[in-house]
Amino acid sequence: MEALMTLLVGVFFAVAIYLFLSKHIIRILLGAAILSNAVNLLIFTSGRLTREIPPILSGDSTVTGMVTANPLPQALILTAIVISFSFFAFLLVLAYRAYQELETDDTEEMRFAEPEDQEMPPLGY
Repeated sequence: MEALMTLLVGVFFAVAIYLFLSKHIIRILLGAAILSNAVNLLIFTSGRLTREIPPILSGDSTVTGMVTANPLPQALILTAIVISFSFFAFLLVLAYRAYQELETDDTEEMRFAEPEDQEMPPLGY
């Protein structure tokens, strides 16, 4: 199971990097969302995948010599999901405002968005 999850994490990282190299802001944002999911899966896989034994055992259970899941990565992932969702929502609003102002989502066209009839700002102080 861990080999399959490792392969899935690798595919997520590859797709995220491919989307980051795009010219369009929406694809870059989707790459950021996929990258956060890849990191979450990587942390989850590092905490051992066992379905038979719960990560937290009660005091009267007798499980000796068996490998149990680590509860710390699961707690970290719950926090990371909330943070990545809020970060994605912020980036989405930022991209929408940039689209409203510049009327494009192409990063090459956004680079040349300065008005031509205005004078240049001072280059030194």
